[in-house]
Amino acid sequence: MIKLQFIGYLGHDAVRREVNGTPLLNFRAAHTRRFTNQQGEKHEYTTWVDCSCWKQVNVAPYLTTGRQVYLEGIPSVESYVSHAGEPMAGLKLLVTRLELLGRTNDESQKQDEVTGENVTEDLPF
Repeated sequence: MIKLQFIGYLGHDAVRREVNGTPLLNFRAAHTRRFTNQQGEKHEYTTWVDCSCWKQVNVAPYLTTGRQVYLEGIPSVESYVSHAGEPMAGLKLLVTRLELLGRTNDESQKQDEVTGENVTEDLPF
């Protein structure tokens, strides 16, 4: 099995829906890599990941735009055609572990880690 781990920031609030009666959260997370090359030029590359999280819907209220998260799961790549007609690819992640990072003041008493026992066991597909 291939496993991807990364720390990133949410691009929008998580969206909850149901697929075949099973709760699902969808959200996008991004990681930005910044560096300076040998010529002194600064560069910045952002990688976006489309995330799906089965059954862990209790964490949805905490998955808000700009929230820092640690994600781990099974990655896949999906190809598609852009609006301009160009072939593109997107990184997807089936989340098996999620940790909320960087608490805000009003969340100081709330749970800051949510992990699944084995969320891949009962997937509806």
